[in-house]
Amino acid sequence: MPETGWAKPTNTERAKTPATGLIARQRRGGFTTARPQDGRRSNLAVVMQSLSDEPGLTRAELARRTGLTKVTISDLVAELIAAELVAECGTTPSSSPGKPAIGLAMRTDTRDIIACDIAQPGAVRIGIYDLAGGQRHVTTASLGDSRGDEAVAAVSALVAATIQEAEHPVLGVGIGSPGIVDATGTVLSAEILGWKDVPLQAQLTSQLRVPVAVLNDANAAASAERSFGGGLADAIRVTITDGVGAGIMLGGELFIGESAAAGEIGHVVVEYGGDHCRCGKNGCLETWISVPALNRRLAAGTTPNGGPNSRSETLAEAGRRLGMALAPVVAALDVREVVIGGPIDLLQGVFVTSVADLVAERTHSIFRPDTTVRLSTLGAEAVLLGAASLVRLNTLGIS
Repeated sequence: MPETGWAKPTNTERAKTPATGLIARQRRGGFTTARPQDGRRSNLAVVMQSLSDEPGLTRAELARRTGLTKVTISDLVAELIAAELVAECGTTPSSSPGKPAIGLAMRTDTRDIIACDIAQPGAVRIGIYDLAGGQRHVTTASLGDSRGDEAVAAVSALVAATIQEAEHPVLGVGIGSPGIVDATGTVLSAEILGWKDVPLQAQLTSQLRVPVAVLNDANAAASAERSFGGGLADAIRVTITDGVGAGIMLGGELFIGESAAAGEIGHVVVEYGGDHCRCGKNGCLETWISVPALNRRLAAGTTPNGGPNSRSETLAEAGRRLGMALAPVVAALDVREVVIGGPIDLLQGVFVTSVADLVAERTHSIFRPDTTVRLSTLGAEAVLLGAASLVRLNTLGIS
């Protein structure tokens, strides 16, 4: 596939041509082999990240902050301007005599990212985003009862149609998938779609001829919090929908674990002898705080022992159960923030307060401050934004 991401797109390329990756790697025998051009691509990524973090930096400031020479910075900036990824944005005040310094900023309007959320039963949300996470277009389509290869084909067709709608070169496609997804974008297990060991990322990359990145939906949401939601570098993002999952950020990077199952807290037992779970165990966290479980408990209006219970008491107890599952993780990893995403009408107020209180009660230490527990501000866009952020990271090196 030709690398067009760093060349200025021609008029005929603008709508249809994929813009491929910045930090490409050649793999041999399972090891990453650096190619001669990788050093330059890494330097380009450093410049892009710097301008993403702090728009308006001058060439001289970029050289000081990155440790690269002024000549190298000048060369890299010229390439990025030619690729329509960076623009000059006016002069900056200077205390020294001579020509005023010119500030630089990352351009967000010259590439499109396709983001896809297939984590909800029977539905796909797909959108087109700019490089800053700005939404250009989002729609929802039905998957119906599609499973297995039929579901893969349906997702591929929908993404292909959306690529044709893009008005700018497509940087890549990001997909938030249900189930367990490994670092290669292979869906190891997604019961809802009948997928087992499906190399979704590789298949779609081959079919669509654009870079594709696939990750678990909860991990996508965690990535979105870090990139677009002001999330901390060490944090846990809990996603509460029909199931319960979490994404873990450590040092600003997603941690998925050896078996790609880090953050799968939905089937941690929080009530011995509790309700039967679809996984076969009893008393899993999912039987307490998934959206269907919460709604059932609120409708029943009873305690675990069968006595009467108010809405606030039910939500408070559910929050405490989530706190039980999170407290050991918070203590073990020393994370400073827990972000919870899901239906605001269920989670705001007593639920999130109870989570925070339980985590503080069980993890408070003189060695570190209490962990902040808050609701996400990203709403239903979290998975889409996370998918977009992964594309941005994989192709431009911007976290």
